[in-house]
Amino acid sequence: MMRTYQFKLEPNKAQIEKIEWTLSMCRWLYNAMLEQRKFAYEKRSQTVNYSKQANELPLLKKAIPEFKQIQSQVLQHVARRLDRAFQSFFRRIWKGQTPGYPRFQGKRRFDSFTYPQSGYQIEGKHLRLSKIGKVRIKLHRHIEGKVKTCTIKRKNGKYYACLSCEFAPHSLPPTGKQVGVDLGVTHLAITSD
Repeated sequence: MMRTYQFKLEPNKAQIEKIEWTLSMCRWLYNAMLEQRKFAYEKRSQTVNYSKQANELPLLKKAIPEFKQIQSQVLQHVARRLDRAFQSFFRRIWKGQTPGYPRFQGKRRFDSFTYPQSGYQIEGKHLRLSKIGKVRIKLHRHIEGKVKTCTIKRKNGKYYACLSCEFAPHSLPPTGKQVGVDLGVTHLAITSD
């Protein structure tokens, strides 16, 4: 099973600038990839998929060296995010629902980026993020399971780390008592005991 924990980050000024810059570059990449897909379909009647765009990322890093300052898996996740938007678009078309074509992201609409496998590590009261540094984190509860992804999220001018964890569910021990519950209109619930 998966569970996501959200913890508040307390970055310093330099780290805030790096986070904001990363969000801006990821938004630019998302919009550029969306434009590429749109142009290829409208002008050339070709489709562009995730693997084609992900394979072009090393060439993009050579052409625009600023992207070397962002971890490669974060960039790949931007391409995956756009691909999921298109999959949802086509799924809604096939089901006959109102589709809603993926749209370009404005400055305040792209508020997160994700480290899908690596590039993050919890070290005491700090979260080490690749290409950003050690950011203070408020771990207000124990993390259960193995952390699989780390998403950095901006919300209302604050920053949060969302850690998705995989864990084995554990059942409660049997008590030996069984109770029947009847839900009704006159009385909300009546138990058999």
